[in-house]
Amino acid sequence: MTTFQIGLLYVSAAFLLFFSGVPIAFALGSVALLFMFIFMPAANIGMIAQTFYGELNNFTLLAIPLFVLMGAAIGKTRAAVDLYESTHRWLYRLPGGLGVANVAGCAIFAAMCGSSPATCAAIGGMGIPAMRRRGYSPELAAGLIAAGGTLGILIPPSITLIIYGIITEQSIGRLFMAGVVPGVMLAVFFALWVVYASVREKRRMLAGMDPAQVAQLPPEERFSWRERFETIPRLLPFVALIVVVMAAMYGGWATPSEVAGVGAFGALLMVVLVYRVYHWREFKDILSGAARESCMIMMIIATAFLFTYVMSYLHITQSATEWLVSLPLSKWAYLFWVNVLLVVLGFFLPPVAIILMVTPVILPGLQAHGFDLIWYGVIMTILMEMGLIHPPVGLNLFVINGIAPDITFKQIIYGVLPFLVIMLLSIVLLAVFPQIVMWLPDHMYGK
Repeated sequence: MTTFQIGLLYVSAAFLLFFSGVPIAFALGSVALLFMFIFMPAANIGMIAQTFYGELNNFTLLAIPLFVLMGAAIGKTRAAVDLYESTHRWLYRLPGGLGVANVAGCAIFAAMCGSSPATCAAIGGMGIPAMRRRGYSPELAAGLIAAGGTLGILIPPSITLIIYGIITEQSIGRLFMAGVVPGVMLAVFFALWVVYASVREKRRMLAGMDPAQVAQLPPEERFSWRERFETIPRLLPFVALIVVVMAAMYGGWATPSEVAGVGAFGALLMVVLVYRVYHWREFKDILSGAARESCMIMMIIATAFLFTYVMSYLHITQSATEWLVSLPLSKWAYLFWVNVLLVVLGFFLPPVAIILMVTPVILPGLQAHGFDLIWYGVIMTILMEMGLIHPPVGLNLFVINGIAPDITFKQIIYGVLPFLVIMLLSIVLLAVFPQIVMWLPDHMYGK
């Protein structure tokens, strides 16, 4: 068989298992093992355990379970409720203030836990019913939370950027700083859309109602300055934890893994001292949830490394790279088609699997065309964010469907469409003005 035929068979077998419902880690590992038995010498089979250990024996990877633990400590306590209520009280006077508060809550919570599904579940569980009561359409309420949750993989700490940095051998610190300004920019764009959409919906709703129906609407919420300032003590622990983590990370005082340890310890200390989480049952929920998610991610990483090792041994990666580089495409045409490939893969695969499988193939082409890999890490992460909210396998869509079963899947999809357009336009903006991404890392680390 030719290399092309083996490669086509290899990738097809993997996708066949993905579509059959086999977990990503087991699908990648099974296909890799099968092709090792068929096409590789028997001596390579004995290298499987060493390959697993060698790839996972990376100090940088320690940041993943620690950041997951940090997010679990916050997500499984009243911390999310306090965060949501505080932002709502301060932003309620804005047009569409409740929606903007949900965007702010998603952004802050995402910055602390780094998990998109956790952000959707924590903020959406409170935010969607509140928005529905205030007249927000099911589409806007669901789309806002689904899209806001994706900020968790762009605003640092980001597990996606950690994995991308390991694969491309780029500085995790520079990648984290590169994600800050685009992450805030996306949050602002989301908030602006929510303001426009909520005001438009309210006008349409009032236009179709008679005075008696208008009188039956629930009164507008009002919060005095005293009630707003009452929330500050509840926000201070979050602010303190964010400041400590960001100062240690951006000040160069610690590596990302060490920062993750500080963040995890700080989050556990916060839930003990502030939220009185003393009982073993509560700690068990935090630790078991963190362990499950960490094991899932690390298994995907381990089997994906084995999958790419087999691809490399069989010269599938090299052949695909040579073919991509040899295509008569301009710099920006190459970037366009690579991004289209990532969007298509996002229909079926989670971000971690896409980065681990595809990055080794597209990396040489990106370098040959002169793209900055730190800059492209942010572009790729936004594309992965889109994959979390577009069908058929957008994970956040199913999370929203689970916490708000009265909203149909069709309504959720319609709700996320404007946010997908915003993400696409943001990618174009970052391509035209790459300094939006590169200014902060260049300022902190130098060019």
